[in-house]
Parts: sequence; C-alpha cells; structure tokens
Amino acid sequence: SSGINAEYGGDCFIDPEDGYDVTLRYDLASLGEDKDAVARKASLLKRNCFAAVFEKYFKMQEAETASDKTAVVHYHEEEAMYISAQTDRVTIVFSTLFKDPDDVIIGKVFLQEFKDARKAHQQAPQVLFSYGEPPRELAGIPGVLQGDNVGFVTFVLFPRHTNPANRDNTINLIHQFRTYLHYHIKCSKAYLHSRMRSKTSSFLKVLNRAKPEAMTDKKFARKAA
Repeated sequence: SSGINAEYGGDCFIDPEDGYDVTLRYDLASLGEDKDAVARKASLLKRNCFAAVFEKYFKMQEAETASDKTAVVHYHEEEAMYISAQTDRVTIVFSTLFKDPDDVIIGKVFLQEFKDARKAHQQAPQVLFSYGEPPRELAGIPGVLQGDNVGFVTFVLFPRHTNPANRDNTINLIHQFRTYLHYHIKCSKAYLHSRMRSKTSSFLKVLNRAKPEAMTDKKFARKAA
C-alpha cells in the first residue's frame, strides 16, 4: 500500500522470496549512522502491515463514515481478522482455532477475565466472545470458520481508542492479540502441569513413608513362637 511504501521507501521492496509475501532489502553501505532505527523499522514490518488496514478504518470512523464492506485479514493459518467501521465505533473480530480441547476451556476462562476487566477499567474496549457460532457482525461473509473448537473474540473500539493520540498504541496492542492469547494459554497449561507433577511427587513421598517395615527373620520367628 501507499502507507507501507511511504514508511519504508519503494527501493526497499524486492520480489518476495519463495514462501514469503514480502522481502525487504537494504544497501548496508548507505544505511547512515542510525542503523538501530533502520533495524527497528524493519522489525515492525508485520505491525505496519496491520496498521495500514487499521488506520483506514479508524479514519472512516473519525469521519463518521460507515464502511460499506468488512475487511478480511487472514493473519494465521485457517484464522482471520474482520474489521468494520461504524459512525461511532470500529469493530474487530478475531477468529481463532483451538486444536486442543483443553485450550477451549482455558481460553474461556482467560477471555472471561478480559470481559470482566472492563468493570474495573471503564476506558477499556468492550470485549465479547463466543464459540462455534460466528457473531452477527460476520453474517453474510463467506468462508468464516465454524466449529466447536473455533472461538470468536470481538473488540469494540470507540473514538477514545481510535483518535490520533491513541491510535498507534491501540494498533500496537491489538495486532498481537492472537499471539498474546495463545501464549498465555500455553503458559497456563505449563503451570498446571508443573503443579500436577509437584503434587504427584508429594503424594509419592507420603506413600513411601506409609509402607510397612519389612519383617525380618527374627521378628517372624518371635511371632511364630
């Protein structure tokens, strides 16, 4: 897009390598003195690609213009993000696939905390989630993944989240949501497993201490007498 070209300069883009969508190339001899800034900008490529879509819909909402169609971003294998703008809000829906049944249970607990957090933080976005059935915002959109192991997380962003002063921070946080969610699910499972192993070890120690002493020949002889 024009925004990405303006951020990186058209000369940085070359034909993508096999298996990739974007490839950046820099001339090391002409990087200048601030090489750290160049490296940081290159590391933000994924974020800036997301930002190009977010900013388009944030500006629509700022102009109080509703989008005539929903943007679909296939950000992960079999998973997508859906963005639409209304005159007073921007709605972002993540579809995420839970391949392990345990992930569905832990994910529900985690997302409920997200939903409940708004009671304590009134400035936070509204968060809704559902499983299996897509939310009504996705009605009529083809190819929406469905199933008992598919979750839908909806963020409702209001002008206080999308205005120019907060826009960059909102993009920084929300574009990583899928990674954030699955990272914490994996951490929760690892913690539960470690606690289970610790408790099992503790129980085994108790059982080992409860074993009766082996009867010696002497004790056996006394009992026989």
